[in-house]
Amino acid sequence: MPIATVNPANGETLKTYEAMGAEEIERRLQLAEATFRTYRTTSFVDRGRLLLQAAHHLEEDQQDVARMMTTEMGKPVNQARAEAAKCVKAMRWYAERAEELLADEEPADSDMKDSGASRVRVRYRPLGPILAVMPWNFPLWQVIRFAAPALMAGNVGLLKHSSNVPQTALYLEDLFHRAGYTEGCFQTLLIGAGQVDEILRDERVRAATLTGSEPAGRAVAATAGEMIKKTVLELGGSDPYVVMPSADLDRAAQVAVTARVQNTGQSCIAAKRFIVHTDVYDAFAERFVEGMKALVVGDPMLDETDVGPLATEQGRSDLEELVDDARRSGADVLCGGHQLRRPELPGWYYAPTVIAGITRDMRIHREEAFGPVATLYRAGDLDEAVLIANDSPFGLSSNVWTRDEAEVDRFVRDLEAGSVFVNGMTASHPAFPFGGVKRSGYGRELSGHGIREFCNITTVWHGA
Repeated sequence: MPIATVNPANGETLKTYEAMGAEEIERRLQLAEATFRTYRTTSFVDRGRLLLQAAHHLEEDQQDVARMMTTEMGKPVNQARAEAAKCVKAMRWYAERAEELLADEEPADSDMKDSGASRVRVRYRPLGPILAVMPWNFPLWQVIRFAAPALMAGNVGLLKHSSNVPQTALYLEDLFHRAGYTEGCFQTLLIGAGQVDEILRDERVRAATLTGSEPAGRAVAATAGEMIKKTVLELGGSDPYVVMPSADLDRAAQVAVTARVQNTGQSCIAAKRFIVHTDVYDAFAERFVEGMKALVVGDPMLDETDVGPLATEQGRSDLEELVDDARRSGADVLCGGHQLRRPELPGWYYAPTVIAGITRDMRIHREEAFGPVATLYRAGDLDEAVLIANDSPFGLSSNVWTRDEAEVDRFVRDLEAGSVFVNGMTASHPAFPFGGVKRSGYGRELSGHGIREFCNITTVWHGA
């Protein structure tokens, strides 16, 4: 894939960039290593001051950076503004809390009695340069939720962003430099996917984090495993959205629409599989389909737009193949499909779509639908709902709608997912750990768990 800004609303190539050569990559790796030696010794106060300044600049840039993201990957501009605001919130959260989250820990007195030590401390120390391989779907947020905790922990960052959002990648490097960080603290590497392996193998790169596809995660994990380097992976998701008879159906259906089409459905944590108890299936389906039909599909630069274009032409083709496969196998398309509500639009649009009658032999049952396509399942009881929900190679998040506390306890116990959201839509927040199980990856981002992922957890033992 060329490194270029291609507007998905019309297919126009706006800017192209040359991939960095070996000499420039080497310069940046040297700079990262040299900068880490001094940055690692800075105080939390100084690190926090820099991160707060970066947050201030981003807040001032919110309107412009939102339009830039929309131009590069097509998300509705009102959602792009919200993404920028969320980044500001996370940066301030870590700036204010990192010292507390990484404070030295001491064991309980009862554990000291037979330790032979007069004092023991657990200290969190930074690892070094961290390579971040990031996706296009939340081009600002995905990077900030890595960069903010990594920088506050004393690490330095090397960003390999998706090749279709180069302007956002360069903006992020400039943002941290304007805030006062020295050049080597955060650097963008304008490189293709084929160059990641060599950089990850470099001894100066101490760890890696990747958000993206399962194949990309496998490749990074394989190399990192060979080199014995820590990784955090956040990969695909096909999140279940379970609706039980006691749920507020109007609210559940309304939230379901937003949960499916946020970011035009191009979100790992978007609800994708809607599993509804048979007693309320028909009522929910009617409300949900009507809500999907009512969405405004159009120019992502307009605030009234709910669903913009898909980010890439290939992404739309992949989605079409999943829907076509389901239709050929007997699924019912309740709305959407190939019949675009705005066929005159020149970009990579796909109509909000709902499919019912899903069976296990359909590709869409096993694969992630990355776009505004929802699948409806009928469950006879709670046990069947759990079986359907867990019948997926993914386990990122999940949503459960019920007012029965006993049912809540069962879902929390039995759902195979990194999160369970009860009577609400999955969302990430800087204070709560985020990540998945199974093929959705491993490790956690955000919260204290996230900032400690790229720390050397050191036992400091003092003799009597």
